[in-house]
Amino acid sequence: MAAVQAPIIPIIGELVRSHPGTISLGQGVVWYGPPQAALDRASSFAGDPDNHKYQPVEGIAPLVEGLESKLTEENRLPLDSSRVVVTAGGNMAFMNAILAITDPGDEIILESPYYFNHEMAVTMASCRPVLCNTDSSYQLEPDAIAQAITERTRAVVTISPNNPSGSVYSRTALSEVNCLCRERGIYHISDEAYENFVYDGAEHFSPGSLPGAQNYTISLYSMSKAYGFASWRVGYMVVPEHLFVAVKKIQDTILICPPVVSQHAALGALSAGSAYCRERIGVIAEVRTMVLDELQPIRQFCRVPRTSGAFYLLLELDTRIGPLELAERLIREHGVAVIPGTAFGITDRCVVRVSYGALSREAAKEGIRRLVKGLRALID
Repeated sequence: MAAVQAPIIPIIGELVRSHPGTISLGQGVVWYGPPQAALDRASSFAGDPDNHKYQPVEGIAPLVEGLESKLTEENRLPLDSSRVVVTAGGNMAFMNAILAITDPGDEIILESPYYFNHEMAVTMASCRPVLCNTDSSYQLEPDAIAQAITERTRAVVTISPNNPSGSVYSRTALSEVNCLCRERGIYHISDEAYENFVYDGAEHFSPGSLPGAQNYTISLYSMSKAYGFASWRVGYMVVPEHLFVAVKKIQDTILICPPVVSQHAALGALSAGSAYCRERIGVIAEVRTMVLDELQPIRQFCRVPRTSGAFYLLLELDTRIGPLELAERLIREHGVAVIPGTAFGITDRCVVRVSYGALSREAAKEGIRRLVKGLRALID
């Protein structure tokens, strides 16, 4: 555990709390809450005595069935040789996958920049994260991934739409990576937590929908983002049939079963469907456009690769100030919070992540105004 990095979100969160009035462009949540149907299901939960008992490790049957329908209709995943497992959030789904497929000393390929909790999970499992660089627009480099595979490699991880960069990987690139995993006899772990958040005509693609991909593709999903459901902790994973028992062993040991009240609320959220997110994502898209426009005047020292997904941007800054020091000073001196890029494995330059999904247009505009003013004062 001493080798595992400290999670950066609580560190920044504590700084924000100690400086009242700070506008956070840090943690990745959305501005809206769950559908009314989810709240109604949660409200009626307590009246049934059976709801207060342990439920199946893999999730309650109605929710599993609802997720199976969603996966086949929206993601085009064939499920004849796969199983759906409900988890306590997307992070648990990833940890389940790593523990199910690795032995100590095995290697997991992560794209750089990576999602910090993925790197932490791999290290906790006594495995080695192997980093593969993406290109200047944070797109996949399949040739580099192929060269990074060794006899200890157990999986390649892709996140699309991506946290932290916001990039959306093309169907072609994801298919190439998935095919590479099949040829090398390893797993493709496809994290699709931000599947609903795409802009500028970009399209989300689930590599598990490719012909023959079921036996080596592990697909991970979350309800936290699309349904404004972060604190309820509901995620789910699609695993090959041969991993189902292993995943249940892990989940039973750590959790027994996902919180049943949250699963009932998730059933209500599913009844609202992905349209619930689509009806609200327009606000996030407007904020995204505003943020990009507001950053234009500082482009002489701030490069922002244009990406088309999630609700994140990476700001590449021309400064000798370290990213953590910069983040701390922005909070203390300018009342705005960002996440330092070192948390995502970016150590060769000063990069910070901006999250714009949680704020109204007015709050986001004020937050970006403070950010631009602060960056000018500290860098320009």
